Amino acid sequence: MNDGGLISVGLKEWAVVCDFLAEGRCALLLRKGGVHEREGPGRFELDYDRFALFPATEHERLDWVKPGWLAAGRDAQRDRSRATGLNEEGTVCFRGWGEVEWIGVVPSRAAFDRLDDLHPWLPPQIDMRFSYKPDRPLYAVLVRAYRWASPRVIAERDGFAGCVSWVPLEAGDALGVEGSEPAMGDEAFGAMRERVVGALSG
Repeated sequence: MNDGGLISVGLKEWAVVCDFLAEGRCALLLRKGGVHEREGPGRFELDYDRFALFPATEHERLDWVKPGWLAAGRDAQRDRSRATGLNEEGTVCFRGWGEVEWIGVVPSRAAFDRLDDLHPWLPPQIDMRFSYKPDRPLYAVLVRAYRWASPRVIAERDGFAGCVSWVPLEAGDALGVEGSEPAMGDEAFGAMRERVVGALSG
């Protein structure tokens, strides 16, 4: 269990993907921007390495999510809503937070396709990621996600709107990591890390 520290920034991602991360079903994100090599070539890092999983519906394309993943996600979402009653408008419900474990360039579509069972995206979403700003590399980000026993809910603010990756959380909204548990067990996450690094670094 994590029992210390505050998280003062959220990373916007499709709401359904935030659910998959918090449920321990997924540990991968794809990014084109916000990745730097401040410590030297090949040593990648995000703007922030620890962040709340900010569920966003802007640009979310559920038709680009594998049906099996989506069906399970909808069942979990329905069950969670019944249990918590957290559907109030004007609020953001955070189920978990994440910490970057590894970042690497996706060298080719063939390399990424070797990880097909580890992610929820259908080919159109992957194609779009490769095609968007083709002069920039596509990065795979391996995230160790943690889930709160009870979701954290804060009021929406004007600064949360828009197509941005990072959302600062004001001092009163910063989220403590206490009461959170790893969404995926150590052994399962270790095996996933080995596969991802092996497929993309080979």
